[in-house]
Amino acid sequence: MTFEKYYVLDTNIILEDASNIFKLSDDGKNLIILPETVLDEIDSKKSGFDEINFQARQFARTLENSEILETKNIHDYSFVRVKITAESTTYIDIVSTKNYIINEKNISLHILNDRKILHIAEFLNTYYEKKVEFISLDIMARTRAISMNIKTSSLNGSKNEDLEFEFIKQIEIKFEDLETINNSLITDFDKEYKVNNYCYCFKVKSSDQVLLGMIENKRIQILDEDEIRNQIITPLNKEQLFFSNAIINYYYNVLIIEAKAGSGKTLLALSGALKLVRQKIFQRIIYIRNSIESLDKGEDVGYLPGLEEKFKIYNHPLMDSLEYIVRSEDKKRSKKIKENYIELDDQEVKSRVENLISNYSIDTMWVGEMRGRTLSNSFIVIDEAQNMSNKTMQMVLSRIDNTCKVVVLGSNKQIDNFYVNKYTNALTTLLKSTNHESDLVNTFAIKLEKVLRGPITEWAENIFNK
Repeated sequence: MTFEKYYVLDTNIILEDASNIFKLSDDGKNLIILPETVLDEIDSKKSGFDEINFQARQFARTLENSEILETKNIHDYSFVRVKITAESTTYIDIVSTKNYIINEKNISLHILNDRKILHIAEFLNTYYEKKVEFISLDIMARTRAISMNIKTSSLNGSKNEDLEFEFIKQIEIKFEDLETINNSLITDFDKEYKVNNYCYCFKVKSSDQVLLGMIENKRIQILDEDEIRNQIITPLNKEQLFFSNAIINYYYNVLIIEAKAGSGKTLLALSGALKLVRQKIFQRIIYIRNSIESLDKGEDVGYLPGLEEKFKIYNHPLMDSLEYIVRSEDKKRSKKIKENYIELDDQEVKSRVENLISNYSIDTMWVGEMRGRTLSNSFIVIDEAQNMSNKTMQMVLSRIDNTCKVVVLGSNKQIDNFYVNKYTNALTTLLKSTNHESDLVNTFAIKLEKVLRGPITEWAENIFNK
């Protein structure tokens, strides 16, 4: 049997999404090759409630329904070819050997397994009629493959792919346009308008005046900056003003925010959420953070429900933000009544945070406990989206009904998840979705580039992200 391409898959390709085998197979045109080590790693991930555990079980179910076509031994290597006719016809060769030429001394299990997989791939380059291609999301594994003269690539996406988005545009208007611009069609002012040009800075010709506006149903809505600033955390630049307006604006129900560390994304999201709960627009606030620790090291904290104490460490960003909000609100109150401000002690801050959590029904969830649930009447913050696979994000968003508002936060400069990269993670997928208009939801997206946490954070961002 002849195939167009021969793909050796790394474990992370299947754990990112078990259906990747069907995509890569292209209805049987290409052969999928799985070294035995990949099966061992998938088998070890079947227990648990995180997304990779579901993907491992999904792949096991798929393999269970396969048909064995042939088995054979070539030198020290054993081959089992199976045929799957689930989503599409897919042929898989499972290859094993008892004799790996690897020095196992002082090598971690993860690296050892990578070397076993590449050992198989190296042999297969001499076995099949065409060179194999090693597919992995792990740059270190791909680099080692290149050093062994094995063709390699990531799952999809490329460094040449355009990930730049013009969420904010600046155009010039005439002075006489000031009276009519509000609620006018954006195409009357910008003939090159695109669906993801959410925000505009309208500079008045021959003056220093600038109006900030956002687009709703292709119509310009000039921002009421005083109303936007009327919250606990005050927006400090135009990007934050646009973001804060999208939070409190009923028109938008899905917000996608890519932001640098220290840009205020979590603070602004929570500040706006508190305002909306106070106005009884929503009943509660739900904070969901996809921690890499819970993805790949779930065994360290356990998988069973009722582990709020163990997972508390993953909610530090939420607690830090709430503490900052408590202190900021107290400072504003003191300034308003013109009394000398006395810094709150830690115990008082802790007490007020607990009251905030209780009064505003602030809840935290981890992705492993979300299957089968329906979230209603909630302002939902999904943090660390850059560490989510597409399947994980799909699962989380599919739990949310139409009475909710969702804010997705993340930074592609802070990817920690071994199973995704800049081009395949959920944050990037959502950002790219803004290129197309949706009849189902009203999306908003923006990038927060200005670091406001302090000079050390900004300095670190500048020197390490060149």
